[in-house]
Amino acid sequence: MSDLLRLATAGSVDDGKSTLVGRLLYDTKSVLADQIDAVTRASVDKGLSTPDLSLLVDGLRAEREQGITIDVAYRYFATPKRSFVLADTPGHVQYTRNTVSGASTAQLVILLVDARKGVIEQTRRHAAVMALLGVPKLVLAVNKIDLVDDPAGVYAKITAEFSELTAKLGWAPEDVQEIPVSALHGDNVASRSENTPYYDGPSLIEHLESVPVDADVHGRHEIGLRFPVQYVIRPRTAEYPDYRGYAGQVAAGLVSKGDEVVVLPSGTRTTVERIDTPNGELASAQPGRSVTLVLADDVDVSRGDVIAAAVGAPEPIDAFDATVCWLGDKPLRPGARLLLKHGTRTTQAIVGALIERFDEQHLAADPGPESLSLNDIGRISVRVADPIVADDYSVNRHTGSFLLIDPAGGNTLAAGLVGDALTAVEVGA
Repeated sequence: MSDLLRLATAGSVDDGKSTLVGRLLYDTKSVLADQIDAVTRASVDKGLSTPDLSLLVDGLRAEREQGITIDVAYRYFATPKRSFVLADTPGHVQYTRNTVSGASTAQLVILLVDARKGVIEQTRRHAAVMALLGVPKLVLAVNKIDLVDDPAGVYAKITAEFSELTAKLGWAPEDVQEIPVSALHGDNVASRSENTPYYDGPSLIEHLESVPVDADVHGRHEIGLRFPVQYVIRPRTAEYPDYRGYAGQVAAGLVSKGDEVVVLPSGTRTTVERIDTPNGELASAQPGRSVTLVLADDVDVSRGDVIAAAVGAPEPIDAFDATVCWLGDKPLRPGARLLLKHGTRTTQAIVGALIERFDEQHLAADPGPESLSLNDIGRISVRVADPIVADDYSVNRHTGSFLLIDPAGGNTLAAGLVGDALTAVEVGA
């Protein structure tokens, strides 16, 4: 079991995400005493009888004034059993792009629903986004369970509807945990509550401590080495007159000294002579490790190239279909000329056809849309000026994802997944 869990929160506005995150920080003793004192004073000033724990996490002035979460904020907390990195994401529809960003590297997502409202449109939207992103584990936190007249009946109805939804979206039952909670009072957050006798499962923190997750959030299948070159190191000093190393992070696979590799897209073959780090040489490096590779031959390698395993190396592509979440205020239309950033390579791109738009409410595809608007998810065709070395997103997150960027202003316009990620859901259900 990994000792670090990357998780994110999602849900509709006013479902209590900030209060739940504040409760997690408070119950794991991850906040300082003076922070608690400040929150207590602010809560008294607001006329509250108990501390408003959402004030621990809503840090922006606009968030505090409006009582909503706007930006993605990363929180760090720990228990004796595990450490956590939590991306607290917004609930408003217009901030769905922030949710995509926060959940893109998550191993688990806590999706909140208000027990009084049940599974609503934004719940379905967020669940669909998590399915498309390939988030492995999901927790449904049925919050504010203390505010309904028939908590057992309400919980049963909500979980039945949610189970049907997640099954259609491709999750196995063992990958989804449903928990009734009261973030305000702490029921089933740090410990199991006597107020929910109809529930015999773990508390939220107990589940987070014990859920099995893959430490490599990028990889889902065993594939060979993928090493995007970020920087070419040539000191040209008296001590290192001829040193030439290629720095980057292992995106997939394992690299070891003596391995035969191929430089893509050129196709030049060579072997790994050394694996250098600031702390000395390594015999091998796993995904997520930042290293410098020294190759046996003097080959032409530049930033944006990919050093891959010689056996089973992918073919560089200059045209492909992709699933995108459109994040731009102006709609995407066929023929748009943008920049595409994949790994360490940035190249010009042209959007061809808009193949379909995903209707996340009905899990259906609308073929041939005229445009994709803000927060729309759709499948498009793309052509790039320089070939990229990509795997299907269903195979590997890191090598299967990309960004579409406005060439004029540099703003990110879309988060893209190579391949048809919509096959992960039951389209037309």
